[in-house]
Amino acid sequence: MVDDHGLVRKGFRRILEDDPEILVVGEAANGQEAIRMARQLHPRVIVMDLAMPGLDGVQATREIVKHEPDAAVLILSMYSEENYVRNALDAGARGYLLKDALEVDLAGAIKALAAGQQVIGPGLLAASRAPDPQYDRLTPREKQILELAAQGKSNKTIAGLLHLSENTVAVHRANLMAELGIHRTTDLIVWAVKKGLVHLP
Repeated sequence: MVDDHGLVRKGFRRILEDDPEILVVGEAANGQEAIRMARQLHPRVIVMDLAMPGLDGVQATREIVKHEPDAAVLILSMYSEENYVRNALDAGARGYLLKDALEVDLAGAIKALAAGQQVIGPGLLAASRAPDPQYDRLTPREKQILELAAQGKSNKTIAGLLHLSENTVAVHRANLMAELGIHRTTDLIVWAVKKGLVHLP
């Protein structure tokens, strides 16, 4: 269970522990902790909040599935816009549910993911999406750095979060801005907001 609100984690844990087929093996309060714990505990399913400080749920998912490809990530979110769902799935999540949906069967969703199925909440994805050739051409690492840069994070902060050198981040950032034809960070933020890559409060 990954959520930056302790009460939310406690509530979901209580629901899940009522099911004899589900064992909650750990809790994390942020994306970095989630990555570290996923490597230690090798869970079958990770229930991940989308909006968290530091590394958000999409960023953490990208890192986790790189090292734990068998772990199925279920994103729980307040955001129903298609871009958020697409970005989560693009990062490697296998499920996406709305936190505030009254009919959410969290235990059922976890079991479905553990069985290899994909779980998307009702009405969350339109049938098709116009391809975005610019964004789709970016590498997974460039997408990750784009999202963090668009949140206003410096190269130094991004380097610390992703365990990269500051120079590596600068090179990726320059490459992705050239690929997108964007020259200023403010324009990058505007572009990322339109694409649903940045969660505005």
